[in-house]
Amino acid sequence: MQPKPENERTPVAESSLDTTALPKGYPAKVWTQENGTALVATGQEGGCSKVHAELAEQTAEQVKLVLVEETPEPPGICTMDLRYPPVAVRLDAPLDARKVVLEQRDVKVPR
Repeated sequence: MQPKPENERTPVAESSLDTTALPKGYPAKVWTQENGTALVATGQEGGCSKVHAELAEQTAEQVKLVLVEETPEPPGICTMDLRYPPVAVRLDAPLDARKVVLEQRDVKVPR
């Protein structure tokens, strides 16, 4: 068996995802890279907002990833588009068979 290239994407199976804390319609596409030590998810941002990922928890059973959407307050003039950029976090060890729990949080940031 040949080793995978470090930048190769390995999708996380839907059966290994807990998306119950995501808003309805939020993208739930997750994969690993760098031999399983980089966890990447599709975020959602739009207009003036920007999304990033925060690693909230790593245990032997699961990894909790929070997708944080930051919106300036006051918002000002913003476009009405949605973007779905990949956001990543570094894991202490490869994901392997651990479950991935996805959550989403909106944060207002001062201008």
